[in-house]
Amino acid sequence: MSHWLASHDMWSSIFALGAPLAEKVLRPVIVYLFLVVLLRIFGKRELAQLNPFDLVVLLSLSNTVQNAIIGNDNSLSGGLIGAFTLLAINYLVVRYLFRHRRLDQILEGRPTVLIERGHILRKALAKELLTRSELMTVLHRQGFGGLDEVDECILEPGGTFAIRRKVPPVDEIQHEEVVRRLDELSGKIDRLLAPGRGPQPA
Repeated sequence: MSHWLASHDMWSSIFALGAPLAEKVLRPVIVYLFLVVLLRIFGKRELAQLNPFDLVVLLSLSNTVQNAIIGNDNSLSGGLIGAFTLLAINYLVVRYLFRHRRLDQILEGRPTVLIERGHILRKALAKELLTRSELMTVLHRQGFGGLDEVDECILEPGGTFAIRRKVPPVDEIQHEEVVRRLDELSGKIDRLLAPGRGPQPA
């Protein structure tokens, strides 16, 4: 009998909700909407995670809102309901915004051009609270040796960087310049060694 009671208490503590079902659903919805608005206000750099401080903020943020989502309920059922609610609200929001692209652009914001025709736009950097060194770090991560290789860099609303290389690339330009000079040098040598222009015998 005592074994049955212990087993019953165990299953009850695992699955019994510590809060009403409506509260378990409402909490994640409110936190989700709050975080979406918050990230929209504070800009794209938080999503881009450009330095350790941004990463710390996001990790701390997830830990901070944890209790707000689950409340005093540590049951398995409560956690599953909270997780399902977050996924469901995200699915509904994304689906709705997919059908209303204009509203999606308003909520997400517009892309920010950081580099245009190889020149850094300092006002755009200041707007997104980015330093030149952070921007150069982004370029290096994506395989660019320096600013002279970049034609355009755009910070997307989701925190990703779209970078377009100069066409033709700097390496190709340098290669073509070397080939051109070698051709010129070869032509000069050919003219020097042409009949009648070489060294005269003593």
